[in-house]
Amino acid sequence: MSLRCGIVGLPNVGKSTLFNALSDAGADAANFPFCTIDPNVGVVPVPDERLDTLFEIVGSKEKLPTSVEFVDIAGLVKGASEGKGKGNAFLSHIREVDLIVHVVRCFDDENVVHVEGDVNPTRDVHIIEDELILKDLESVEKRVESLKKEAKSGEKKVIQKLEIVQELKEHLENGHAARTFEADEEKQKAYRELSLLSDKPVLYACNVSEEDLDGGNKWVEEVRGIADRFDDEVVTFCAKIEEEIAQLDESEKQMFLEELGVESAGLERLIRAAYKELGLITYFTVGPKETRAWTVREGATAPEAAGVIHSDFERGFIRAETVSYETYKELGSEKAVKNAGEMRQEGKDYIVQDGDVMLFRFNV
Repeated sequence: MSLRCGIVGLPNVGKSTLFNALSDAGADAANFPFCTIDPNVGVVPVPDERLDTLFEIVGSKEKLPTSVEFVDIAGLVKGASEGKGKGNAFLSHIREVDLIVHVVRCFDDENVVHVEGDVNPTRDVHIIEDELILKDLESVEKRVESLKKEAKSGEKKVIQKLEIVQELKEHLENGHAARTFEADEEKQKAYRELSLLSDKPVLYACNVSEEDLDGGNKWVEEVRGIADRFDDEVVTFCAKIEEEIAQLDESEKQMFLEELGVESAGLERLIRAAYKELGLITYFTVGPKETRAWTVREGATAPEAAGVIHSDFERGFIRAETVSYETYKELGSEKAVKNAGEMRQEGKDYIVQDGDVMLFRFNV
């Protein structure tokens, strides 16, 4: 499975600059609103030191990381839900993503225009949130009207569905995001197909100046306060520096990061935070042909993990030969792992752990 992240925010907050650095896809980053008209898409390999280590130990011909897909969505403005600034088209792109990466400007620079006139993260965040809620309200209102017509038949299930969607409509009308609407799995079925924008998980990416990259600033703390409402992740980055880092080789990159006093580039921190926000983990497969990373949701069973590789693996699953990454690294080879009795035979109920090295046995 590939993670799809939509980069959103007001114009000129650093979205396209971040996207360029992340995906090297060359989105136009000009100092004026709406320079990005169509969504730019970049598929980025996920950096993982564990994959590098396993590749070196095994000596495979190929190293295949898992990937994250970034969609650079043009800047939204107040009134986007009504079509201002091509808002309707831009909002529709968000519907297709797994996670919203909300870029917030947390730096002051008189040379970079702010569409609202000054730096105010709380106001900026609420502008985007309100537009998502208003767009959702439009979708829910249409759904209510449709269900009202269906409910005339007197069918109980339809009436129950209508009641749930009407409750959701009132919730949105009060300015609350869909993801704060209290609904169990059964209730969610009533509106799940609408793919509501304000129901998606959010990761806040605070674009700061180089001076504030290490410690943050008062504006970053504002965003953290907002993120705490939903226990969302917050990552700080400097878009200009990320662009510079993207041009360096690995050794130069590490030296540059050390000089800045940060452990890793914004890309790595962003991806780690995205995985955490969505509850994703990584497992590995190794062999002479390839060493490969795979992404699954936390709590996935061994057959479900096998199905990520191929549906036949899940259908014909027999067992999984499994060892932790740390044990594999310590012992240094598959043979040593087996000789030490550390290779476990796991069945259909096994819950995959982050860093598992796995080999699946299955019937065709």
